[in-house]
Amino acid sequence: MSILKEFREFAVKGNAIDLAVGVVIGAAFGKIVTSLVNDVIMPPVGVLIGGVDFSHLAITLSEKTETDPEVVLKYGAFLNTVIDFLIIALAIFALVKGINTLRREKAAEPEVPPAPTREEQLLTEIRDALVRRA
Repeated sequence: MSILKEFREFAVKGNAIDLAVGVVIGAAFGKIVTSLVNDVIMPPVGVLIGGVDFSHLAITLSEKTETDPEVVLKYGAFLNTVIDFLIIALAIFALVKGINTLRREKAAEPEVPPAPTREEQLLTEIRDALVRRA
């Protein structure tokens, strides 16, 4: 089998396409959540704690010299990333919880057995008649 044919079979499989769609949607969702955190949630949180913008919070460990660069511990960016992660995790949890609820509702609906066929009805009547004779 040629490599081109093998690659085509791999690329057209449903799993590869589903994965690609999931990655693209995940990246877009990540951008939405990042914007939500940076542009909507963090400004009010900054106001509540005294107008502090988390992204600029940092501790300088060593100043810049002629030979060495400045070493900065950017804990504000880390806090933004942690909050970003928590919001993403909460959103995914809510999505999965909603899907599971829909699945449970669908599974909870009792499945109505099909009505017996005419042949089954006749066989049941014959069985019941034989039981009464015995």
